[in-house]
Amino acid sequence: MFRKMRRFKQEISSQECIRLLKNETRGVLSVIGDDGYPYGVPINFYYDEKNNKIYFHGAKSGHKLDAIRRCDKVSFCTHDEGVREGDDWPLHVKSVIIFGRIKEISDPELSEKMCRRLAEKFTDDVEYIDKEISGFINAVNLLELTIEHMSGKKIKES
Repeated sequence: MFRKMRRFKQEISSQECIRLLKNETRGVLSVIGDDGYPYGVPINFYYDEKNNKIYFHGAKSGHKLDAIRRCDKVSFCTHDEGVREGDDWPLHVKSVIIFGRIKEISDPELSEKMCRRLAEKFTDDVEYIDKEISGFINAVNLLELTIEHMSGKKIKES
């Protein structure tokens, strides 16, 4: 159903894909937008390794949600900042592409838990996190991406 990677020598392991998902903070969530046009939005995320799901938070209305309500198939991409290897000038960048289905979560306990995990990627200030969650949790819409296919690769930008 999903294509095999054409440049398979650049493929990274599933363990390396998981490492990227756990460590990176932002990616691009792509949906099928208005009139069939793709719509990609930069977004923060939390990867739940135990359940192999990705969580996003956002508003309760907007273009992204309209698209998700029409079609739950999405793709998500994240990448690292890249590194230089040896005396090479180009960056070597690792990326992960996910295909899956996304849904809105109505469980308030799960919403709070995943919003907390997401915030913990950015700060360990528990007081700040508690204040933000208590002030905004009722306005948050939690989205859960169930991964159907994941691949990753390392490229040399040259």
